[in-house]
Amino acid sequence: MSETIVVKIGTSSLTRPETGQLALSVIATLAEVLCSLRQQGHRVILVSSGAVGVGCGRLGLSDRPKSIGLKQAVAAVGQGRLMRVYDDLFDTLQQPIAQVLLTRHDLVSRHRYLNVLNTFRELLELGVIPIVNENDTVAVDELKFGDNDTLSALVASLVEASWLFLLTDVDRLYSADPRLVPDAQPITLVRDLKELASLQIQTGQQGSRWGTGGMVTKIAAARIATSAGIRVVITEGSQPGNIPRILQGETLGTQFAPQPEPTSARKRWIAYGLIPRGKLYVDDGAKKAIASGGKSLLAAGITEVEGDFDANDAVLLCDRNGQEIARGLVNYTSSELQRIRGQHSREISKILGYEGAETIIHRDNLVLL
Repeated sequence: MSETIVVKIGTSSLTRPETGQLALSVIATLAEVLCSLRQQGHRVILVSSGAVGVGCGRLGLSDRPKSIGLKQAVAAVGQGRLMRVYDDLFDTLQQPIAQVLLTRHDLVSRHRYLNVLNTFRELLELGVIPIVNENDTVAVDELKFGDNDTLSALVASLVEASWLFLLTDVDRLYSADPRLVPDAQPITLVRDLKELASLQIQTGQQGSRWGTGGMVTKIAAARIATSAGIRVVITEGSQPGNIPRILQGETLGTQFAPQPEPTSARKRWIAYGLIPRGKLYVDDGAKKAIASGGKSLLAAGITEVEGDFDANDAVLLCDRNGQEIARGLVNYTSSELQRIRGQHSREISKILGYEGAETIIHRDNLVLL
């Protein structure tokens, strides 16, 4: 059966750790595997890190740059080199590819979000393998994905993929960092991400000096993708041949089972595509109504408003302890909410002096986390 498969490979798998130079044998094997999947009728997208790492190697830099300006310049050098290598390898295999560079803003705007989706659909229909990366040369901190694990999960969710493979420098997820804890237990299947809460997963934030990701970001990516009904696999990046073996049923790596009832595409856009502009703290009654009954948020349930935002912006909903429980699109500005919080809906027009929506966030624009 033809499926849509998204494969993300990290900098630690693409480059030699001691030099930052490209690991050409790994990239060549990956190209062969992806071409084989295409020949079998699958639709394939590759999310590739490595632009900054390759740029560092090309320029002889010993460490990843920390300033935004230098990082963007190095990424510009590395991205061209990286795509040249991919194009040469895939061209040898007679497989057309396309470069797709994204920033968070491409997913924040609903119009641009749909345009990106249409581009992917057309490329896949043409038999092209899109190669995706964050546009590090122009992205600024507030509009960055943060890491390509998150980007790959958002792309997989966008195209409604069946599989998301996260290729990294470890063979699977463990109960603790196996480099620090020799008897750490391998985890082959995660049915519910809540299972991981009891484990001491000591992964840190960065797997190598050339990359930005770590196991924490991969688990966050799995949360996004599984909510979209996508099966996620963490496996060793130096062995791309594991991908078809896993598709054939071998128990390699760590698999995250998809949610049986995926959230809608619009709600996934609200939950993960948008950048929250503020926070609303709610009382216990509102928390219960939202979590168990799928109710809309009313002004009476809001105890505190934080941030400066406009109507239709995305905000976080938090309980009294500051625990995030949901995200949604608000019907009022932060200044309006400061005036009507804690009030009954029938009082809103009297307080504001004009008719407004009865709900602060309608249930159709509210997503549980």
